[in-house]
Amino acid sequence: MEKIKVCLIGCGRAGMIHARSYAGNVKRAELIALCDPFEENLRLAREEIEVPCIYTDYREALKNSEIDAVVVVTPTKFHHDIVIAAAQAGKHVFCEKPMAESPRECDEMIEACRANGVKLQVGFMRRFDKNFRRGKELIDSGIIGQVTSLRSNTHGPSEPKEWMFDVRSSYGPIGEVNSHDFDTLRWYAGSEVKSLYAAGRNFRSPEMAEKYPEYYDTCQTILEFENGIIGTISGAQYVKYGYDSRAEILGTDGIIKVGTQHSDAVELSVSEQKNISDSVVSWKNLFADAYVAEANAFVDCILCGEEPAVTGHDGKMALLLVNAGLKSILEKRPVQISEMEE
Repeated sequence: MEKIKVCLIGCGRAGMIHARSYAGNVKRAELIALCDPFEENLRLAREEIEVPCIYTDYREALKNSEIDAVVVVTPTKFHHDIVIAAAQAGKHVFCEKPMAESPRECDEMIEACRANGVKLQVGFMRRFDKNFRRGKELIDSGIIGQVTSLRSNTHGPSEPKEWMFDVRSSYGPIGEVNSHDFDTLRWYAGSEVKSLYAAGRNFRSPEMAEKYPEYYDTCQTILEFENGIIGTISGAQYVKYGYDSRAEILGTDGIIKVGTQHSDAVELSVSEQKNISDSVVSWKNLFADAYVAEANAFVDCILCGEEPAVTGHDGKMALLLVNAGLKSILEKRPVQISEMEE
């Protein structure tokens, strides 16, 4: 059986999620190289996953003719240069979100992959989660009639790190967590967004308000799609109660609810007339199978010559919507998406 030989570029926390997927879970691929500029990251990665090749410079890795594809999981500011160099070296590319730092960079990455005849897939793993995929199947079946409105939320439990409080560089929750929601709702709506309005406020870190007056940990976004569907997105950081990712699709003839806050199907009822169940701890737990399915889909699209399930355009549009959302929050006004494309 033909196998795609893969190099992971970026061996940090998120990178190792992908490394574990490729280490035995993707039958038509073989992870043969690890690349990270920090030797300690490389050492720890290689202790866990044995590979024949390691590199501290991605440019050296791209010279390896055995490598067919790269998985790019570096800080966002490096995505543009790495993806273009990989495309020019004839390597297929999987790039984690956010795709780049600007829509212009996304266009350049898309064009480089097109010009060099390589695949480009962007990392929105919810499209490969069995529950979110089932939601899309039910929408397409027409069972709930015409879709009228969509709702999606991502609430994360992690305490913000210092760099996150500067929302002009970190974007805050609308970028950190809601980029997945933007992609999910575009996918479910089958339409681009026409306009949006977002509002945000800092509730959980009031001690940072003087130093970072623009910081917000909670936001709500209302979207109007070009096909008339209305969408709402809820985002929050440092919620403390667990990781929470769900969606809802309302139609003229019914409703679809996707996801649950419960970590399993066990619920405890006690004499105090309380129902208790465990909460999802992390996105790493909730989407473990989706990451494997995402990797398999990337390899399959290379071997079968098909379009990736999540394209460079999808990555660009998610970034554009994040930028529009932050603009709306900071300027306290609705934003037409056409403004962002000028």
